[in-house]
Amino acid sequence: MLNSLSHARSRPIAAGQLRAFEAVARHLNFRAASEEMALTQSAVSRQIQALEDDVGVSLFLRHTRAVELTGAGAQLLRAVLPSLQRMDSAVRLIRQSAGRKSVAISTWASFASMWLIPRLEAFQRKHPDIDIRIDATDAAVDLETTDVDLALRYSVPGNVPAGAQRLFGEQLTPVVSPWLLKTATRLKTAQDLAQFALIEAGDAHRSQHLEILTWQRWFDAQNLKRFEPKRWLYLNYANQIAQAALTGQGAALARTPLVADSLASGDLVEPFPKLRLDSPLVYWLIIGPRNVARPEVATFCDWLKVQALLTRKAIGDVPDADTVDNLD
Repeated sequence: MLNSLSHARSRPIAAGQLRAFEAVARHLNFRAASEEMALTQSAVSRQIQALEDDVGVSLFLRHTRAVELTGAGAQLLRAVLPSLQRMDSAVRLIRQSAGRKSVAISTWASFASMWLIPRLEAFQRKHPDIDIRIDATDAAVDLETTDVDLALRYSVPGNVPAGAQRLFGEQLTPVVSPWLLKTATRLKTAQDLAQFALIEAGDAHRSQHLEILTWQRWFDAQNLKRFEPKRWLYLNYANQIAQAALTGQGAALARTPLVADSLASGDLVEPFPKLRLDSPLVYWLIIGPRNVARPEVATFCDWLKVQALLTRKAIGDVPDADTVDNLD
């Protein structure tokens, strides 16, 4: 019996068990993992039980409504996760070589909805044979191991990897909708903003760099004491802030690259164009080293740089990303 058990624990682990383990460890929920894998919950439970029998220890602590990783489970996850990511990436590359061309992009949701997606139609008209996949996430991705080809990120220059290419910088400026402007008694000075609700990033205080997005920093730059507006509206995402301003809910302190199109169309108005506040944050293009030579990735990046140049011109951003990669 002992020899049989020892033999069972020395044999290779089945790939299906590792897939089930990774899904349960990520969700910490058997039901959610089973739905993702299109299996029954009992089938996933059997996979995990078989894996625990093979390794000889419990990988999860089962509670009434949740599960958590044991120390051994956390150790196994650290080994399994990058291995599965590398395998998925290899399979994706094999499929690409035999099928359609595609480019996978990681960026954050506000930038995707406000800047990238509105421009994609032009690219897809010109390159109908290239499929685009956008993964909207704030989390950093490992371009060495994941199936993402490039990342678009928002950071100060010192926090990006070597080789990151500068797309454009930004300034912060108050914006309002035209019809809200018509309701104003006057809007000649920054102090007149007190008659509106002021819309602000609710999570801007989580880091020193993001504090530049607050009205207080803008007030300080104009040598204004903080005043109490009609009310405050706190939102976590730039697209929410812009949408609230577009619908006339108040004045927003907006990032110029993200509202340049709305300003150009007249959907938003910039009442104080001479009072823009420079931001230390920069928008970057980071290309995965394994994918830089792929023709479809190069084609997309070339198009992206042209769009970035147009944005730099629209917002008056001086540095040229084609000649200076890491200049703020």
